[in-house]
Amino acid sequence: MPASTKRQTTGTATTKAGASSARKTSKLTVSRPELLVDGSDAAFRALVHDLLAFSARIQDIRNKFGRLLDLSGTSYTILMSIAHLQHGEAGINAIADHLHFSGAFITTEVNKLVKAGLVAKVTNPEDRRRVRLTLTPEARTQLDALTGIQSPVNDMLFPLSAEEFQMLGQIMSKLVVSSDQALHLVDYLALQAKVAEG
Repeated sequence: MPASTKRQTTGTATTKAGASSARKTSKLTVSRPELLVDGSDAAFRALVHDLLAFSARIQDIRNKFGRLLDLSGTSYTILMSIAHLQHGEAGINAIADHLHFSGAFITTEVNKLVKAGLVAKVTNPEDRRRVRLTLTPEARTQLDALTGIQSPVNDMLFPLSAEEFQMLGQIMSKLVVSSDQALHLVDYLALQAKVAEG
């Protein structure tokens, strides 16, 4: 075997050995046994990457739906929420809770929809200090027309059985809550690390 080939083969073997050694000595990114497979966090990392990829794609789809109505993806999502919450009439707080956004952010975005003629504000008869949001006829017409695209896209996006769909809904509700807690935890731990360095 030529010397150059020997060096290349040896180098490849060394690289593979090094990578294997690195995998063995890498610290785990999770510690809960339920998230480890044979003592490895590889399956967990693969799941996170799949979730990131799915999240990016579903956001792209939302943005495309929005652009069909000359809206941002966020404005489209808020418009859809107003359409489907409380029979097409909802308050700022209900929308904020449903979408996990702050009330201030929803107020700003709703004002854009009002300006675009897609949302109307009406006084809440139960509390005149608050307003309720309702779709304008123009918004309803546009959303009705969009269902011809939404329906087949959403069907393809979620090729699940009824059981899988129900299970996914329960899991996602649980993960939304835990992700809020994780956000607070990462801020706390980052602050603690800075304090320790100081």
